[in-house]
Amino acid sequence: MIEGFFPATAMPDKDWWAALWPSPEAVLRALGIRPGMTVVDLCCGDGYFTAPLARIVQGQVYAVDIDPAMIEQCRAALDAAGASVLSLICADARGLPDLLDGEVDCVLIANTFHGVPDKTGMAMAAARVLRPGGCLIVVNWYPLPRERTVVVGEPRGPRTDMRMSPEQVREAVEPAGFVQDRVVDLPPFHYGAIFQKEVPEQEEKRR
Repeated sequence: MIEGFFPATAMPDKDWWAALWPSPEAVLRALGIRPGMTVVDLCCGDGYFTAPLARIVQGQVYAVDIDPAMIEQCRAALDAAGASVLSLICADARGLPDLLDGEVDCVLIANTFHGVPDKTGMAMAAARVLRPGGCLIVVNWYPLPRERTVVVGEPRGPRTDMRMSPEQVREAVEPAGFVQDRVVDLPPFHYGAIFQKEVPEQEEKRR
């Protein structure tokens, strides 16, 4: 495996990906993405979610992926959608705090968290770039047997043993300085776990 690449996080074929996510913009809105936010699309892949994300937040997006080929596909997806982002960053997601100039409102990591070797460490990296009260959104497959997650006639998604329940995600993320806000059901096979960065006590008193 290439250094920095996470296990089982190759981009899916567009035919079944589009069948599974026919309206990515609606998914993002259901997760609480709204105009006025500045968002990191972490491990953005080919830009399937990046382009609609950029439309919602008027381009206030940092799209990060370690694979140069994915960055170029993301660029093409943005061009095709007539959307733009603040920056397309080809780098290791684990180095996120060194990649941005300032704090952001939200870090989105979709369909990748299950393959991160150090999940709490990744959440810590996200926490370092989020403003107090900002959110981390993890979109994951439910821990169903892979043979049951059939899309366009074939089982899809990561291996069964790699899938995580919302509770397992919570256990990995909260030690990084987050509290779980809610879990959003994303039929047929996914959920979005939404966490808020804890506000330091002294800052809370100033509010």
